Amino acid sequence: METLEAELESARDLDVADLADAIESIGFECTRCGACCKGYDPEGESDGYHGGGAESPNDGDDGDEGGDGDDREESVDSEDAPKPEPHTATVFPDEVRELRDEGTDSLEADYDWRDVARPMPYGLDETDGGLEGETFEWALQTDACGDCTFYAEADGQGACTVHDSRPLICQTYPFSVALGGTSQPMGEAVDEQGMVRAHECEGLGRDIDRDEAVELAAALKRRAIREIEEAIGVRENYDPTAAEGTDADVVVFDSEGAKRADGTPLDDD
Repeated sequence: METLEAELESARDLDVADLADAIESIGFECTRCGACCKGYDPEGESDGYHGGGAESPNDGDDGDEGGDGDDREESVDSEDAPKPEPHTATVFPDEVRELRDEGTDSLEADYDWRDVARPMPYGLDETDGGLEGETFEWALQTDACGDCTFYAEADGQGACTVHDSRPLICQTYPFSVALGGTSQPMGEAVDEQGMVRAHECEGLGRDIDRDEAVELAAALKRRAIREIEEAIGVRENYDPTAAEGTDADVVVFDSEGAKRADGTPLDDD
């Protein structure tokens, strides 16, 4: 098993043209169905996807056009209906800040870290008093329906309200790169060409323009590099004793160190 540092070199050596060839071979066109932005049915009917997070340090060394708002009518679930699992896509600390700043500018009001991101739920326990425990990385915030907070629908088509600033995992879905240290949307790949994996999406198999394939491939390479760099940062900054002497119920470890659920550094105490 290669170290993260070796995987990082492999990611940096990825050839964008080769990735674009693979994307062209698989084929893709966004249909604006919105499935990749929505929560999913825990009974197995997936309406969305999960983005993986950076590796835990204990694991070894190893399109949408922007919308103006949400025109959807929220469905009311019956008491017997299973609660939808929330959309869970990894967002890195710098991406959270970019989205937070964009929200502050557009709303002309304070836009909080928690408006953008929530602690990655894996590893956290749900108690009567709320979530407790420690986890790694951040997920995009969700609404009451479990959909990404930045998702909107108009005239039956999905849209991203922060399209120009959307995180790398959103820019590159439904594709991922088969390198250790990179994250994969949950679920097996449904197609694969070379290093490129394609995950469930109704837009797969459609013709894609070469320029669009190259643009997508370049973003896919940036994401692979960024994910491994983040994983290395998490590993190097992980401190299992970070929460000692604090009143933090939730501790999130990212590449910048230990943080509270609101994104503030734990060492600010």
